[in-house]
Amino acid sequence: MDPTRKIILTGGAGLVGQNLILTLKQKGYRRIISIDRSAANNAVIRQLHPEVTVIDADLAEHGDWELQLEDAGALVLLQAQISGLAYSAFTRNTLQSTERVLAAARRHDVPYLVHISSSVVNSRADDYYSRSKRAQEEMVRNAGLKTAILRPTLMFGWFDRKHLGWLARFMARVPVFPIPGDGRYIRQALFELDFCAVIGACLEREITGEYNISGLERVHYIELIRMIKEASGAHTPIVRIPYRLFWLLLWTYALLDRRPPFTTQQLEALVIPEEFEMIDWPGIFGVAMTPLREALMRTFREQPYCDIVLAP
Repeated sequence: MDPTRKIILTGGAGLVGQNLILTLKQKGYRRIISIDRSAANNAVIRQLHPEVTVIDADLAEHGDWELQLEDAGALVLLQAQISGLAYSAFTRNTLQSTERVLAAARRHDVPYLVHISSSVVNSRADDYYSRSKRAQEEMVRNAGLKTAILRPTLMFGWFDRKHLGWLARFMARVPVFPIPGDGRYIRQALFELDFCAVIGACLEREITGEYNISGLERVHYIELIRMIKEASGAHTPIVRIPYRLFWLLLWTYALLDRRPPFTTQQLEALVIPEEFEMIDWPGIFGVAMTPLREALMRTFREQPYCDIVLAP
């Protein structure tokens, strides 16, 4: 590992990026450049890591941010639209931004790329997120760069505005926590710090290829919610409600919030009865897996990061 190697994180102020910065700093990297359009989340990096170079920029637009890729040792492509009510947002913030980043990477001869894809590319789900991630992965695959493509399953950890972090905060606010249907659909949640350790191994060894990085503990969704309740210290009763009623509640909520953290499309993907390939990624990448219960305890109880929530 060369600690002076320049590492570029595009979309670096999001969930993966915030945790990855912690991992890279622990590994000794000293030239970390994060490029993101979220002023609020960039401010989190600046407060926690004043030594990290933070660039406020919209990756879907040409700009001076492209010059940062000059003499870069590696690029970690993180940016993607996660949720939204219109596909145009996914086109712009996932596909157009990726086109810009890849063009800049080729222009500046970036020698190595780690692309953060998603398990949804192998899913039966057909929503805006899965469509855009499939198209994004294909763009990366055809970019002509030395590349590792990583497909994580549902991720959780510090800084989580969506996913399990949102579920825990929602649980703390409501008198009962609703579960759509019987709740017996398998989840393979992946601890963010474990995933960042995989990215770190890729950067150190310039591993290439495509890898499905799934959570290695299969649990039913309702059991995962019970574990979140325990880890977060909530006392909210967990109640099963009919799926259609749950869908209608989310649909109504979206009328009031133009950027809902959980949408009807995500609900539809949630209840698809499918499981993702599990490979020996701890052995392949030389990293340790954190047991799920321990990872949840760290996520919701370990200071100083457990109380930091990113902006939309």
